[in-house]
Amino acid sequence: MAKSKAANESEPVVIKKYANRRLYNTETSSYITLDLLSQMTREGREFVVVDAKTGEDITHNVLTQIIMEEEQRGKNMLPVNFLRQLIAMYGDSMQSMVPQYLEASMDAFRKNQQQFQEAMKGAFGGGPLAEIAKRNMQMFEAAASAFGNGVPGMPGMPGAAPTAAPTASEESKDDEIAVLKAQLAALNAKIDKLS
Repeated sequence: MAKSKAANESEPVVIKKYANRRLYNTETSSYITLDLLSQMTREGREFVVVDAKTGEDITHNVLTQIIMEEEQRGKNMLPVNFLRQLIAMYGDSMQSMVPQYLEASMDAFRKNQQQFQEAMKGAFGGGPLAEIAKRNMQMFEAAASAFGNGVPGMPGMPGAAPTAAPTASEESKDDEIAVLKAQLAALNAKIDKLS
């Protein structure tokens, strides 16, 4: 049974589009929205949209409609100049090459994005950046403790002559230092979780 389900997931889901513009997911036997198709696309789930009456594959049209709706919501990813250049390519002798070029470019972009994400995980998961962050935290803690314990020849620092009670501005600096320490400790904890 698990084998047939795994085989089902590799096959594209068939979505039927009816004349009333409703979309029907044949896998779940339910009506769905363009937003759900958009979510399925982001999750990497393959689907094919067919006209319920004619059986014609209209996946391209529906995907274009999803892009248009996303763009109308203010999530603009397609610059105006790009759109103009794309429109200008229709009817051009090079038109047949554009889809393959765009697909190859998007594949390369996706691979670069994955490599970058993996490099960032590696960097914060015990790599050189994690070590730098830990050393910075240690230096900050040493500096903060020096300010708390004092430095010879400077008021409030070790070896200095006793000073009067701290003023309001000195207390606010102590509060700022405490907040910074807490923020750095939180960052250090996040880095430790990643490693």
